[in-house]
Amino acid sequence: MELSRRTFTALAGTAALGLALAGSGAATGSKGARTVPTGPPPTPPRADGKRHEVGFDRYSLLVDGRRLVLWSGEIHPFRLPAPSLWRDVLQKLRAHGHNAVGVPVPWNVHSPAPGTHDFTGVRDLDLFLTMAAEERLYVVLRPGPYLGTADLDAGGLPGWLTVAEGAAGTADPAYLRHVDAWLGAVNAIAVRHLFTGGGGTLLLYQVEDRFGGTHGETRPAGGAGAYMSHLRKKVRADGIDVPLFHNDGGADGLWAPGSFPTGTGKDEANWLYGFESSPVPGEVPADLGYFGRRGAGAGASPRTPGFVAGAAVGASDAWGGATSAGRGYVQVREAWNPAHERSGLLTSLANGITVHNARVVAGGTSWGWLASPDVYTSYDYGAPIDQARRPTVKLGPLQQLGHLLRTVPDLARLEPASAVRPQDDRLKVYHLANPDTDAQVYVLRNDSDDEVRSALPGTGVDVPVTVGARDARLLATGLGLGRRKLAFSTAQPLFGVTVGRHDIAAFVGRAGETAHVALDCDVQPLTNRLDVEPAWSYDRGRLNVVTPLGVGGLSRVLVEGGDSDTPMLLLFADDATAQRLWPYETPSGSLLVYGPPLLRSATLRGSTVHLTGDTTGETGLEVWAPRGITAVTWNGRPVRTGVSRSGSLMMDGLLPATPAPSLPALTGWRRRAENPESEPDFDDAEWTAADRTASVGTTPVPEGQPVLFADDYGFHYGDVWYRGRFEDARGAESVSLSYSTGTQGLLMAWLDGRPLGTHRMPVPDEDTAGRGTWTATAAFPLPGKLRGRGEHVLSVLVRRMQQEGDGTAGRGEPGAPGTGSRGTRRPARGLTGVGFEGASPEVSWRIQGAGPPDRVRGALNNGGLYGEREGWHLPGYGDERGQSAWEAVDRPREDRRRQGVTWYRTEFRLDVDPDVDASVGLVLEDGPEHAYRVQIFLNGWNMGQYVNDVGPQHTFMLPNGILRTRGANTLALAVLSDGTTPSGPGRARLTLVGAARGGVPVEAVESPGR
Repeated sequence: MELSRRTFTALAGTAALGLALAGSGAATGSKGARTVPTGPPPTPPRADGKRHEVGFDRYSLLVDGRRLVLWSGEIHPFRLPAPSLWRDVLQKLRAHGHNAVGVPVPWNVHSPAPGTHDFTGVRDLDLFLTMAAEERLYVVLRPGPYLGTADLDAGGLPGWLTVAEGAAGTADPAYLRHVDAWLGAVNAIAVRHLFTGGGGTLLLYQVEDRFGGTHGETRPAGGAGAYMSHLRKKVRADGIDVPLFHNDGGADGLWAPGSFPTGTGKDEANWLYGFESSPVPGEVPADLGYFGRRGAGAGASPRTPGFVAGAAVGASDAWGGATSAGRGYVQVREAWNPAHERSGLLTSLANGITVHNARVVAGGTSWGWLASPDVYTSYDYGAPIDQARRPTVKLGPLQQLGHLLRTVPDLARLEPASAVRPQDDRLKVYHLANPDTDAQVYVLRNDSDDEVRSALPGTGVDVPVTVGARDARLLATGLGLGRRKLAFSTAQPLFGVTVGRHDIAAFVGRAGETAHVALDCDVQPLTNRLDVEPAWSYDRGRLNVVTPLGVGGLSRVLVEGGDSDTPMLLLFADDATAQRLWPYETPSGSLLVYGPPLLRSATLRGSTVHLTGDTTGETGLEVWAPRGITAVTWNGRPVRTGVSRSGSLMMDGLLPATPAPSLPALTGWRRRAENPESEPDFDDAEWTAADRTASVGTTPVPEGQPVLFADDYGFHYGDVWYRGRFEDARGAESVSLSYSTGTQGLLMAWLDGRPLGTHRMPVPDEDTAGRGTWTATAAFPLPGKLRGRGEHVLSVLVRRMQQEGDGTAGRGEPGAPGTGSRGTRRPARGLTGVGFEGASPEVSWRIQGAGPPDRVRGALNNGGLYGEREGWHLPGYGDERGQSAWEAVDRPREDRRRQGVTWYRTEFRLDVDPDVDASVGLVLEDGPEHAYRVQIFLNGWNMGQYVNDVGPQHTFMLPNGILRTRGANTLALAVLSDGTTPSGPGRARLTLVGAARGGVPVEAVESPGR
């Protein structure tokens, strides 16, 4: 026996780690039907031009006759408006264990007007699907038409639909014409990328999102079934032949196969039941499958594989940080931590879930007017990949399970097995078995607030196992690892691969734990520890290896001879180390890379493996490669290596750290006040007359008044101006302005150019954070000298904010009719009514909002501010044309109190090393007592809204591609002030959020100016 000095005491002092252990006493699962037996998964997908068969049974998806556990991570390419960076995120997704990407396609992003569908530039769906295939990821496509789970304005429905004919979510022919046009446009692109036809990797297609019914219903009510049947028929008629599914928000069996007409014959069987499973921190994850109630989750569709279509691995945050105690996404990431992720993910796996879509895996930016009203600009989401595209520790559980499910096929076909009673009943144990291989899988979950250490009688795990507070882990016995068999392990298997002449099995656990792995070996093998930490022993047909985790990085043990002529390398890692282990499949065989924080690609040419990836700090590089590989390059540069005792190619020295790029100070500001619309002599002749007498919306029109709702006049996004003319203000003591907005809306009013005041919606609290529509009436006294005869002009600016989603889209919400109807009709945005105290003048109204969308940025970028309509936010505006109007200032701040809008512009240059991927943010800071908000424009792109006295966001990401990291940039700030305090950021600076050497080539996003 060979022991390291470091582990001798721990090993000798623990009876449970006794060096003479008995054979396994694990239970054996029953043998079942072996129509599709356990075996290797399909090779990573690509657009190969060949036909492929896609099906499923009750265990898993079946691709070309092989079992596939789908491990998908959802990203929002529309929240990263720089197509070059899509590849960056896709590569990070694949590297961290995912074999699929989920992608919603929002109707409002692509459709600025009825019948118009734009898939160019940052909306290029064809390009995204092509990239996904090139990165060998399956695609789960979600084109809606409703996408409320993506926190989008109006749930993803286009603004024009709010006043269009027809009722959404019904079989109303007027609405279906719009839906058919939308789905037809999407499907014309999607059909070219179907995996079944070999044109791409699109594998699954979602129809609608969390649609219909109240909580507890298991069959669609009213005309909902007819509506869903129409959608299904439309998709099939457009040539989409992959399996379809719906995301049931209640997991109650609504829209399970047989609940509505889905076709006949083979097509009827090509419908999957998908549902949501998103336990919030502190809640015990629900059993929605094998161990749950009948009719819930996967139990509602026993003939299809368990399918979690939406598993939240983070959460959006509300204005003011109402859901994060004011701390923003820092708090969200702490609450939705790796332990919480493991608990939910492993509970799903234990319940037979083999089709899994985690939402959202990569955070982004709700630029422009994209977001739903209850969330602010950042959509970091506390996601595993943050808004700056940096991998976080939260990727650990997803990466670990993804590698395991891809490389260990036993987990693709599991059945419940005999119950296990742990010695400490604070542990919940799920026991499953593979009927083909007799491998036993145990998921241990600890729902208590204390760490639990317990024996597991009858499992064959012969030593106590530790599970952290509110954490979980997966253990296995009888699992085949290459040519050897795992007796048991107290650490979770991470992956099993064959590289060259070695079988490699890796195990992972928490830092500070001691891992114990036992292999069944009838003949004692030659065992060599290749690092100082591990200890090993052999007794009575079993090889035992123990090692502390997190000490010295990766621990290696080489096992040779004995029962197998194929050497086995055992690797032991804690969570941080595991995120530097990169198994990678090539046409010539698998390889394994250890050291860098990201491996993007590996290509074999001759005797050299060419690796690309990212580095941050100094790091080593170790490569286990197929036979015949003797040389390594990293990002195109040769790496000097030697052969290690484990058979790897190990770099001599270290890859260098990435230098931090320098960022310039923001100086050279120019200032200009706007809102000429408030002046009585402003020419509004070209504005739209607000003279309608009826509205199709849900908000009543005050009797005797015209419709003033912005959407009725085609202004769906951003700020809206009103100008009302009336004669004779005698007797008028005050004016009351009723208005309706999304969260954090506001109203400013002027009479004959004189400010009357500002009214704003309150900051939401925990009870109101999810409210989509806010209404209020602002009453302003009229100055005595403005109450005379003659024409008067009442000017009103409304920041309408975004439109709410649909209250009936959820389950069991107050007032939900339960008919499945979603309704296009939305509450009004903008002014809703005007009244005077002491007089009743007749007012003639005109309205103006955003101008026509530009061809690059689309409809969601701009609102109706004067500066936006005149192009003050655009690069190349040409401030020299109005030098007398633009005042040079040293910072974007005005100390005098003025109600209205003030613009600031500056330019800055960056010179970031082309080999460095730098994530840069804009930081705005000020005392919370100052009441103002800022619209941020970078090179003409609206990168978000800052509300100084609300928060919690102070850092706004400037995505590369829109940001010129090697060149000139134009930054414009539109400051709205209520006139009560100095306004404008006290400090505005650039900050380096992250930097890595590597990345992907970035192409500049077109930013047309003036």
